[in-house]
Amino acid sequence: MKMLTRLVTQPPLLYRLLFPEAFWRVKMTGAAPKVFLTFDDGPIPEETPWVLDVLDRYGIKATFFMVGDNVRRHPELLEEVKRRGHSWGNHTMHHLQGMKVTARRYLRDVAEAHDIIGSTLFRPPHGLIRWTQAKVLKEHFNIVMYDLVTRDYARKVDADEVFDNVRRFVRNGSIIVFHDSLKASANMRAALPRSIEWLLSQGYEFHRLPM
Repeated sequence: MKMLTRLVTQPPLLYRLLFPEAFWRVKMTGAAPKVFLTFDDGPIPEETPWVLDVLDRYGIKATFFMVGDNVRRHPELLEEVKRRGHSWGNHTMHHLQGMKVTARRYLRDVAEAHDIIGSTLFRPPHGLIRWTQAKVLKEHFNIVMYDLVTRDYARKVDADEVFDNVRRFVRNGSIIVFHDSLKASANMRAALPRSIEWLLSQGYEFHRLPM
């Protein structure tokens, strides 16, 4: 079970090597360790404003990977993310898994989202993408994967386990994934402040991903 948790929470080297053009972890210099908080699947009015308020409370910046259809319905939330100084990226228009659709459909979906999101950052939903899709997308986007998935969305994981995943697997330069979604709400709301406070106590600095 511990091995399975690690494989899901921190992608194995072999999978990372399949997509060398993607950012999995940021190489850092300097004395203080740094992390990059990211939030997937929003923006939605039930969760994203709450996340923004928490980030403001601690004075930190993050990056939001947005589903285009959510932005279409709630454009004011994209503007609020911008206003508060965070960065944002494309998470496809309809949260498509690249392995389940053709390259043509996938690329069209990403392009539709780009028209309303307007970012050069892209993260594939679930981290799943075909090599042919990635080859085209890397010509237009910086593909951002992750170094640590908190698993806040998982039904069989509670908030204590989400927090424990952060403590166990974080390292200097980690790109950490939480979700501003209804599915992850209970775990994310309980674990996010605890995770931020613990990381700060360990000397970590928080940065947004550059656009």
